[in-house]
Amino acid sequence: MAEITLVEAVRQAMDEELAHDENVFIFGEDVGVRGGVFRATQGLYEKYGAERVIDSPLAELTIVGVGIGAALYGKRPICEIQFADFIFPAFNQIISEAAKMYYRSNGDWSVPMVIRAPYGGGIGGGLYHSQSVESFFSQVPGLKVVIPSNPYDAKGLLKSAVRDPDPVMFFEPKKGYRLIKGEVPEDEEILVPIGPAKVTREGGDLTVFAYGMMHHYALEAAETVAGEGIDVEVVDLRTLYPIDRETILKSVKKTSKALIVHEDNLTGGYGAEVAATIAEWGFMDLDAPVRRLAGPDVPGVPFSHPMQAWFMVNPEKIAAAIRDLAAF
Repeated sequence: MAEITLVEAVRQAMDEELAHDENVFIFGEDVGVRGGVFRATQGLYEKYGAERVIDSPLAELTIVGVGIGAALYGKRPICEIQFADFIFPAFNQIISEAAKMYYRSNGDWSVPMVIRAPYGGGIGGGLYHSQSVESFFSQVPGLKVVIPSNPYDAKGLLKSAVRDPDPVMFFEPKKGYRLIKGEVPEDEEILVPIGPAKVTREGGDLTVFAYGMMHHYALEAAETVAGEGIDVEVVDLRTLYPIDRETILKSVKKTSKALIVHEDNLTGGYGAEVAATIAEWGFMDLDAPVRRLAGPDVPGVPFSHPMQAWFMVNPEKIAAAIRDLAAF
């Protein structure tokens, strides 16, 4: 079993799926000769050729539109949006076409495609290279929204996404591309099912719900406060849509307190859906109000490093929120 980075896991998943199914191809800006801006597709152009690892124009609407058309005719495109911040020119194609095609055709047409995009801040990217966009897509029936937090899940979930009959939004925490490492089996196929959340740390005093980079930080924070006698359960949501209400409510019933963490803006962020789920179906199990810890409601992550640190959620902020909630 080898220890690899998150971005290496993403590359392995695409490599294996290209080999597994000749209908799979990659389409995006600089994914070919350059191997992607984060080198997620490095070596795949040389291995599979220019007809299956295709450099696109700098046009996100085109990337997604071509992917939808190809999927309708039996291909399985992996469309890369270089940064999630630039996905909005393709918004209409994703929402009005990809998400609705199966429904509007009464099941005659499906769109088996993956749209990959690195998201999130903390790398000094400033306003247009740091956004978290997952909440825009996590309310759209017809889409599946997946965010891995470790190499094992990144590989297994991406492989499952490529084989899924529906369009899957696959957002990758770019700060964790090389920071997060984990063991991934080398000689067995990994397929992690889309849908179920996962309890990654058992605890009894309160639950922290998180995903992506924030899940990594939540585990750090949980270990910090464990030395203070606070026993924290951590749940990696992994799939944002469809939401895994069963796992969320089971954990709240066990611990009676919930802290939801994400780096997107607080208002309208994905944490609101988790909080609403708990309020509607788990209210009687609560011993304290549901807490959310998220980015502030400002238009973007500042470029200034001190201001970026002010904006970003980190393990210390999570640990402080845990202490406050535990004391309630």
